Amino acid sequence: MTPDGSRIWGDESGAVLAAVAWAAGRVIRPTDPKTGARPSDDIAADAGPTITAEGMGAVAAMKVFDEVLVPATRAQDDPMNLSYIPSAPTRAAVGFDLATSAANIFAGVWEAGAGAIFAENEALAWIVGLLGWPEEAGGCFVSGGTSGNLSALMAARETASTKRGGRPAGGWKLACTADAHSSIRSAARVLDVEVVPVEGDERDHLTGAALAEVLDREPDVFAVVASAGTTNAGLIDDLDDIADVCEARGVWLHVDGAYGGAALAAPSVRDRFNGIERADSFIVDPHKWLFAPYDSCALLYREPALARAAHTQLAGYLDQLDRQAWNPTDLAVHLSRRARGLPFWYSLATHGTDRYTRAIEQTLTTARDVAAFIESAPTLRLVCEPELSILVFERPGWTDADYAAWSRRVADDCSLLCVPTKWRGRTVLRLAFINPDTRAGAVNDVLATID
Repeated sequence: MTPDGSRIWGDESGAVLAAVAWAAGRVIRPTDPKTGARPSDDIAADAGPTITAEGMGAVAAMKVFDEVLVPATRAQDDPMNLSYIPSAPTRAAVGFDLATSAANIFAGVWEAGAGAIFAENEALAWIVGLLGWPEEAGGCFVSGGTSGNLSALMAARETASTKRGGRPAGGWKLACTADAHSSIRSAARVLDVEVVPVEGDERDHLTGAALAEVLDREPDVFAVVASAGTTNAGLIDDLDDIADVCEARGVWLHVDGAYGGAALAAPSVRDRFNGIERADSFIVDPHKWLFAPYDSCALLYREPALARAAHTQLAGYLDQLDRQAWNPTDLAVHLSRRARGLPFWYSLATHGTDRYTRAIEQTLTTARDVAAFIESAPTLRLVCEPELSILVFERPGWTDADYAAWSRRVADDCSLLCVPTKWRGRTVLRLAFINPDTRAGAVNDVLATID
């Protein structure tokens, strides 16, 4: 309050109602496929000065947001956005993200956010069940796969240091293939550990045999990172054989399922994940293929006590915390955190896990139907056998410029977002299906324009 008794921010009811009304409309109405990045100078020219001493007011600020800023972003949930790994949250999840923000819950410690953390743990327990892990397994939600991988590998390094009496003279090492997500190498730099490459097989999978050869000559490897759905091609490493090797040598097995881990809920492909039940840690991003909004990564440990030993922060102002409670701050590289798992929980609670299974199976069916079209097309060729819902294919004879030109053309006419990628050193095309509203026929019609 100011000295005269008025609120410092004034009456904000109009600003709140404007934001809520816009959000409700955006959740319900279809996305605009025409949205996309623009040069900063163009945005500045249309937006004008937005941060001023006096403020521009809620009406003007909302107008800039609606008419200038949002149109300069990609519609991640458009059914024809099949590039990178998009996001297709349920409307329930997006709507509840607004409620989560409004509740303004500190969800780092049980004392402050018990109800929210309880709900997040309910959602995590569903994933634990899909993994086939014991009930006492658990974790927390972090911002994304990069944070999840870093936190898991930090727990792995600290566990190895405890078991082996400290850091080896030559430093710790972790093993993975070249197809492991780029965040693994980023985490290695943060943790000051060396990455030991393991050659993939003819299918570009990490195998137990290749891993065993590396570990036999590299005794200071503290963790192995396996992929349960690589970002570029959706490939699943040979998890069962890898788990055999890790168990025999006492090496932590971390499985990165940021994209592909969602398919644990799909009976048609569940057997491809055999062996994952023996991993020590695992991540999956609900904002990818589990129909939640940005940003959310489920980070899970088979033995959460090992994570607590690595991540618990100690300080005078934290001395009163109940360390026996489930405190997410003790499980990852973070302290402050919002309850970013609540929108995922709300969608699961609203729709049920059976409908989640049907949605994931639908995207797999769509991917298979498009793959069949590509195989039958005289001008197209799959470059690797699809294992989940990512297709990598080529138009033999095309140059890099040809791929780029076609990709730009179909993006500009709003028919499809399909960005080229690299596969074994050459340029190819790639489609990532995670939206159950994507229709194979619509995608095939666009692909038919490739002659």
